[in-house]
Amino acid sequence: MATCSDNKTLTADTPATVVPSGEAIVIPAGSVVTVTHRLGGNFTVTWEFGMARISGMHAANLGEEMPDALKKLTDDKKDDGTPPSETDLWEALKTVFDPEIPVNIVDLGLVYSLDLEPMSPTEGNQTPSGYKVWMKMTLTAPGCGMGPAIAADAKERLLAVRQIKDAQVDIVWDPPWNQEMISEVGKMELGLL
Repeated sequence: MATCSDNKTLTADTPATVVPSGEAIVIPAGSVVTVTHRLGGNFTVTWEFGMARISGMHAANLGEEMPDALKKLTDDKKDDGTPPSETDLWEALKTVFDPEIPVNIVDLGLVYSLDLEPMSPTEGNQTPSGYKVWMKMTLTAPGCGMGPAIAADAKERLLAVRQIKDAQVDIVWDPPWNQEMISEVGKMELGLL
């Protein structure tokens, strides 16, 4: 299960994002936080000043190992010259979560489109130098301050896919999101079925 509550004392000043406002902060070393969710490689924590999201890149500050979902980002991508598959892109996005909802953005129905475009070949080569992904997504509510953080996570995960050299993630509001867009898997996770 992705959720688990336990107390941790931060070993270093740790960058975080306030939930739900999206404000960037630093939680001081020595602060006691309670990990409420471990989703998509990030940690949702509560502490004396509220709720925040800590990137899995700072897992060591919590006394934890970097989550598997993020290890791929630090490993070299195997590059066999073939275009990335659409399945690889969608699977990468299934590791992105809203810190307040324990369902990934794909199963929440927040990803509206993914378009793959070959980048210009390098000089003397006829094959593309890589691929760019154009993604359109939405949020469950227009006032969600976590939107930029969620979009940044999505971009980071797309860039971890083999042959992806650039990604643009745009937040759009048309069509407006509604609960009917949640997949069956997502509805089961949320207890809506």
